[in-house]
Amino acid sequence: MIIWQTLPFNKLSTLQLYELIKLRVNIFVVEQTCPYPELDDKDTIDDVYHLCGSQNDEIIAYARLLPAGISYENVSLGRVATKDTARGNGLGHQLIIEALKQCEQHWPGKTIDIGAQEYLQSFYQKYGFKPISEVYMEDGIPHIDMRLNK
Repeated sequence: MIIWQTLPFNKLSTLQLYELIKLRVNIFVVEQTCPYPELDDKDTIDDVYHLCGSQNDEIIAYARLLPAGISYENVSLGRVATKDTARGNGLGHQLIIEALKQCEQHWPGKTIDIGAQEYLQSFYQKYGFKPISEVYMEDGIPHIDMRLNK
């Protein structure tokens, strides 16, 4: 069973902070062999939330929820990640469902933008996201901006 928590930066425990940074670095830097500055100064901004999915006291799913004007002109999701050993059982779908639910709770009726890795475009389309850009390279990985209009 997954336990979901959505917390602002100042409510994260030191262990939660360590685990979410470890998960993000393991996926976005190590697994994807993409050296880039993972700590981008957005985590600590007021009204940014950290959605953590834990199982057996370990964070295995994560997404960062950002208010309008931080990454995009609209509300946005970022750093969407699932632990490699927890994949293949629908955890990514559970994570997106929970992230969208939390965005609606924090910013009701607001449009949501994402910068998705291109290979995940059809995954996000299942949740109503539509492409709003051409494919572009970000940190050596093809991405596409997508929007969920409300």
